[in-house]
Amino acid sequence: MQGTSVRSAELSVLPGAVWRAAFARDDGREPPGRSEPYAQGDPGGPSPPEVLRALPPGFTGRIVARSGERTVGVVWHAAPDGGGCFPDGDGWIYVSNCALPLLGGVTALRFAQDGTLRDGYRVLSGADRSGAGTATPWNTWLSGERTPYGRIFECDPYGLRAPRPRLAMGLFRHGGVACDSDRGVVYLTEGEPDGCLYRFRPHDWGDLTTGVLDVMIGAPGEEAVAWERVPAPATAQVPFGEDVSLAGHVPLREQVKGPRRFARGGDCHYRDGLLRFVTEGDGRAWVYDAARERLTVTHDITGRPRGGEDGEITLVAGDRAVPFLRVTGGWTVAGPSMSPVGDRLYFSCRPPHGARPAPASVTVEVRGPFQDLVRA
Repeated sequence: MQGTSVRSAELSVLPGAVWRAAFARDDGREPPGRSEPYAQGDPGGPSPPEVLRALPPGFTGRIVARSGERTVGVVWHAAPDGGGCFPDGDGWIYVSNCALPLLGGVTALRFAQDGTLRDGYRVLSGADRSGAGTATPWNTWLSGERTPYGRIFECDPYGLRAPRPRLAMGLFRHGGVACDSDRGVVYLTEGEPDGCLYRFRPHDWGDLTTGVLDVMIGAPGEEAVAWERVPAPATAQVPFGEDVSLAGHVPLREQVKGPRRFARGGDCHYRDGLLRFVTEGDGRAWVYDAARERLTVTHDITGRPRGGEDGEITLVAGDRAVPFLRVTGGWTVAGPSMSPVGDRLYFSCRPPHGARPAPASVTVEVRGPFQDLVRA
């Protein structure tokens, strides 16, 4: 599942695999803070998730949407994935990607100041396996497709403007995306077994219509890396069902000599000059120092849930990390995000693959004093 980190009152919320990549110490030890989550349980069947019954004192939870059911005017999508929150006057909006093939996209829920659901609507339809996502500094939502020639769509969470494909950002299988306001670039991971790491440099920060897409180059095992421009980031898409090998198209990761390869790039997170990301194929956590142009492996997360199979949510403030929730029973957590004022957490729970009968995915809200937990 793809997730996003949204900073709210100096509090971030991250999927479990990403917090290890983002805040692990140089010696591989996990960050300071509580080692076990406050809440854990198996969402189980059609009943409310068990994790909502195991919340710490002062916290309450509720289901705000269930896949296949109508919620304030919109049928909530199956396979919820990356998600993020946006301010909306005295209320807020939560958006969620849909990872279904060909029927993907983004759906939004609008909340009033007291938490009442006011509206639900689609902000992107007809995309393919919408997984990766992140909020931009100018309050739009970037949604990436997890297909070989996947696009990045820039969406208006307020539903006032039509979504726009940002083809200059590259057509490939998007694993994760993160904005670096310090340098005015967007980093993108690639979810292929031999994928690459990219950065998009828009001509004007805040306008992703045009710009330059670079791919990281450098020898395996060496810390020093560099970037080289991708010649044709907007290669024409291959028609559905057509054999790519017969189409004559060159994937982006093959357009430049000597790119640095990564085993299925997943979630990523930018903070304080450092890009942290995980590779799901080999269970590694990486850090790219943007100022020094150095790349290192922080530690190996083999044996723990990897990015796409992660059932944890961790709260982060400064250098302190507090595991808040763990979902068991094969369920996965997707799209964790805090409301703008930091008192509500939203995320989706997806059932185990192949479960019969297949229970519906649920999107939940947890309300409580999150800031107090990270200060304790």
